[in-house]
Amino acid sequence: MKKKRNQIKTEIEKLRNNDFSTKRVTVKALEKILYKSFKILDHGFVRVIDYMGNDTSIVQAARVSYGKGTKKLNQDKSLINYLISHRHSTPFEMNEIKFHVKLPIFVARQWIRHRTANVNEYSARYSILDKEFYIPKNENLKPQSQSNNQGRSGDLSSAEIKSYSKIIKDNSRIGFENYSKLLNEDESGRMIDDSKKGLARELSRMTLPLNSYTQWYWKIDLHNFMHFLALRFDPHAQYEIRVYAEVMMEILKKWVPLTYQAFVSNRLNSLTMSSHGIEYIKSLIKKRKSIPKNISKRELETINKIFNC
Repeated sequence: MKKKRNQIKTEIEKLRNNDFSTKRVTVKALEKILYKSFKILDHGFVRVIDYMGNDTSIVQAARVSYGKGTKKLNQDKSLINYLISHRHSTPFEMNEIKFHVKLPIFVARQWIRHRTANVNEYSARYSILDKEFYIPKNENLKPQSQSNNQGRSGDLSSAEIKSYSKIIKDNSRIGFENYSKLLNEDESGRMIDDSKKGLARELSRMTLPLNSYTQWYWKIDLHNFMHFLALRFDPHAQYEIRVYAEVMMEILKKWVPLTYQAFVSNRLNSLTMSSHGIEYIKSLIKKRKSIPKNISKRELETINKIFNC
C-alpha cells in the first residue's frame, strides 16, 4: 500500500510540474493548487483536477460577448451580484470544475444525492480497496439529537465513547479481514491459501462496512456547485460532509472571487422567508409578536436568532 501511495504522489508531482500553454482563461490562484491534495478527515482528500472559466466568463455568458468582459471591475462585480441575488443560473452553468475526492462510502452516498454532477467512482469490482476506514474522533461521537431526526447533539460519557469507538474499529478490522479471506489475497496482493481460488471482487466487497473509503472524479458546473455548497456548508449539514464543503468553499474563493463574494452575501448570509415568516416579522415591527400557526419551527428559530427575539 505504501508503494502504491508513493507512486500516486510521484504522478501528482509530475502533473504539478507541467507547464502547459493555453489560449483559454486561467486563474493564477487556482493554478497554484491544481492537483494539490487537501487532507480531510483521517484518510480523505479533495483536489482540483481541471476547471473551465473564471468570473469574466460569467459576465461574457450573461452578455453573450467575447474577449474581455467590462473594462471596470465594479461593473463585473455588480452584474454577478445581480445575477445571484435574482437567482439567474445559466451564466454560472458555463463554468465547470472537476475534483478528485476520497471519502468514506457513507458520505459518498449522501453526496451522490446531488444528481447534477458527472461522477466516475473507483470500482471495487475491478480493483481491491485499501485497508482504510474512517474512525471518528472522540469529540465527534455524540448521541442522537432529540430535536433533529437526522442529526447528533449532546455528549456521551467517556466510557461510552471508548466503547463505541472500539466497536467501530473492531468492525472495520473484522470487515477487512473477511474481505481478504474471501478474495484469498492479503494487503500486498499475495495469495493467502494456495488450495483456494478466492471469491470474485464484486462479491467479496459485501463484507466491507460503510466507513470504508472510496474515490471518484466529480465534475460540476458552477451554478450547481454553489447549490451543493449552500446545503453542505450549512451548520445543519452532517459534520463528515461539511468538512469537505469547507475546503471546497476556499477553492471556490480562489477560482471565482467575485462570484464567491456574491454567493456569501446573497445565499449563505441571506434569509429566505415564507409568507408566514414575513407575517411574523411584521408583527415584530409592530411590537405585537404574533406567531402564525403555520410557520415552521426551524424558520421561527432562524428569525428569532437573527433578530435577537
